[in-house]
Amino acid sequence: MNVKKNEDALLRVEKLTVCYDGEPVVQDISFQVKKGEILGIVGESGSGKSTVAKAVMGLLGNRAEVAGQVWYKGENLTAMPEKILRKYRGPELGMVFQDCKSALCPMRTVGAQMYEAVSEHEKVSRAEVENRAAVLMKKIGLTDCARVLGSYPFELSGGMNQRVGICTAMLLKPDLLLADEPTSALDVTVQKQVVEELLLMKKEFHTAMLLITHNIGVVRKMADRILVLQNGKVMDYGDTQKILENPESQYTRQLMDSVIRLKRRENQKL
Repeated sequence: MNVKKNEDALLRVEKLTVCYDGEPVVQDISFQVKKGEILGIVGESGSGKSTVAKAVMGLLGNRAEVAGQVWYKGENLTAMPEKILRKYRGPELGMVFQDCKSALCPMRTVGAQMYEAVSEHEKVSRAEVENRAAVLMKKIGLTDCARVLGSYPFELSGGMNQRVGICTAMLLKPDLLLADEPTSALDVTVQKQVVEELLLMKKEFHTAMLLITHNIGVVRKMADRILVLQNGKVMDYGDTQKILENPESQYTRQLMDSVIRLKRRENQKL
């Protein structure tokens, strides 16, 4: 798939192919993300969505065979030594996981883990980190900041842990945030809140996002553009509204039809 090169792109992925033991997981994937833009990557389980995110972060592991290039601010991340790439994770490339509670250490408080994340890249006191965290928490509705910072992850709800994950990722104000299924482990009400909070981070910091999800509704709400994957291949790529209203591929049309059928079933139950 050829994508017209945009010199203003914050992130540019070119002909990315990832194989494990010679078997391709994603094949010939190209896309771009501009500063302040949200790109939604959608597809069913096993379509390669998370593999793409790991490729951007340089977290594929030694077994992966990688072809193609990942460019960030004009630098080729795929050619970087691990020591240099680690400096990008956090200040430049933030990550929000599907289940932030599982990504956090259960034996350390939230405040201690936030301080560790920031002090890895900045010379800063714990008090300053916690003050910065409190400001972010208040923006997304966590008013009891002292209690949250002093809590262990298992003492917080799933929704609160997701908010902690968002705040931790944004403490270093990365220009690109990768959100890997950030709402799928939450109930519908909390999903909506987390979506609004991610959009607030975009507005507040002009943060670009790579949003990985199987939820078409979340993509419709959040994403400026959409990349549809099936079996590691690109089915559709372009403006979200245009793709969802008039998809080119049969696969994307089937995805949209399944969403419509699901909504009808839900409405019939009401």
